[in-house]
Amino acid sequence: MKVKGSQLWLIFGPVIVAASLLVLFLSLPLGLGHFSAQTQKKAAVSLSSKVFRGRKIKQQALQNGYVPFFGSSELSRLDAFHPAVLAAKYHRAYRPFLLGAAGSQSLTHYFIMQNLGRQLEGKKAVFIISPQWFTKSGQRPDAFDFYYSPLQTTDWIINAKNNIADRYTAKRLLQMPSGRASQVTAAALKNIVNGKPISNFQKIFLQGKETILLNEDSLFSRFQANKNLAEVQKGEKFLPPHYSVSQLNRLAIKVGHHETNINQLGIKNSFYKTRLSGDRIKVLKNSQNNFDYCQSPEYSDFELVLNQFAKWHVKVQFIIPPVNARWAKYTGLSMPMIRQTDQKIEYQLRQQGFNNVLDLTNNGSEKYFMEDTIHLGWRGWVKVDQTVDPFLTKQQPQPNYNIQNRFFTKKWQTATKIE
Repeated sequence: MKVKGSQLWLIFGPVIVAASLLVLFLSLPLGLGHFSAQTQKKAAVSLSSKVFRGRKIKQQALQNGYVPFFGSSELSRLDAFHPAVLAAKYHRAYRPFLLGAAGSQSLTHYFIMQNLGRQLEGKKAVFIISPQWFTKSGQRPDAFDFYYSPLQTTDWIINAKNNIADRYTAKRLLQMPSGRASQVTAAALKNIVNGKPISNFQKIFLQGKETILLNEDSLFSRFQANKNLAEVQKGEKFLPPHYSVSQLNRLAIKVGHHETNINQLGIKNSFYKTRLSGDRIKVLKNSQNNFDYCQSPEYSDFELVLNQFAKWHVKVQFIIPPVNARWAKYTGLSMPMIRQTDQKIEYQLRQQGFNNVLDLTNNGSEKYFMEDTIHLGWRGWVKVDQTVDPFLTKQQPQPNYNIQNRFFTKKWQTATKIE
C-alpha cells in the first residue's frame, strides 16, 4: 500500500513543526528563569550534576549571599556537623552552595567557575583539596565526562586567550572524550592549543550553541528531585540551640562513638558493613603500599583553579583534609608520602599568595575526626567550622596574588622535592 505525501505530512508534519518551533524558541536570547528562594536553598545542597553543569541558579544564589564550597565526596556526608547544617542552624550570614561530589576534581571545578563569572569576583570561597586527587594519571576521564558541561566549555572557548593557562586548558580538554565529542569544539580547541584564534565560523556556531544551552539551563535546571535539604533540616534539630564549640565537640564524640562501634578502624558502621566487612577488608591489607600522590598532572589542573581565583581577586579558604591514620596503617599507605604531598600543595598555594590554608594532615589519628577512610566526619567538621566561620563572617585583607606559570609545567607535576 502506497502512502501519499499528504498522508505522510499528516503523520509527521505536526512533529516536525513542533521540533522546529522548539529549536527556534531555544535559539532566541530569551533571558528566562528566576529561581525562588526555596529552589535556591534546595539547589545549594542538592549536589546535583545538573546544578554543577548549569549557570543561572548558581549565579542567582551567589548574588543572594551563598558562598561556593568546592570539594568532592566529603561534601555529600550530610551529618549534623556538616557546614551546611551549622550555617542553617546558627543563622549565619552565609549559606554554603555545595559544588562537589565523588569524582569532581580541579578540572571540573575550573569549568564550574566559568559560569560563576562576576558573581564570584571579589568575594569569598571555600575549597577542600584532597590529596587523593593527585594520582599518577590525575583526573579520570569518565568522572570528568560525568560532570562535563557543554555550556561551560562553550563559554570558555569563546573567551579563551593566547596564554599558557588557556593553552593548557584546551590541551587537557582534548585529552577527554567529552572535549572531542563535537568536531567544531575539537577544532576550536586545537586552534587554542596552537596559539591561534578560533575561526569566525567556529565563533558564530558556538555563540548560537551557547544561546540554546543558556535557554535550556533556564528552563530545565529547576526540575530536580532532591532529599538533601530534608537531611540538613533533620541535622539542625539534632544540634544544641546555641553555638558552643565545647558542646558540639562533646556531641560529636558521642555520635562518633555510637556510629563506629563495630570496627577498630574508626570507620562509620554503615560504610564498614557495605564496603569493608567480611573478606573485603582482608584483601585491602597493605594494598596501598605503593600509592604516591607526589607526581600528578593534577598539580597543573589545580593551578588553573588558582589562576581563576587570582584573576577574580577571590578570597579563598583552603582546607587539606587528613587520612584516617588507622586506615592508612592497615592499608600500608605511607604517611611520609602524604605529608610530602601536603607540603607540595601548600607550597604551590603560599608561593602565589594563597595564605588561608587549614592543613589537617596531622589530625587523622584523632578519634571521630574522620567518618570513614578519607572523609571528614563529626569532630572534623567542628574543627573546620572554627576556621571557616570567622573567615566568611569577618573582614579579610585583600590578597596579593602572584600567579607563576612554572606550576603548569611537567617539571612541577613530577617534582618530588620542593625547590
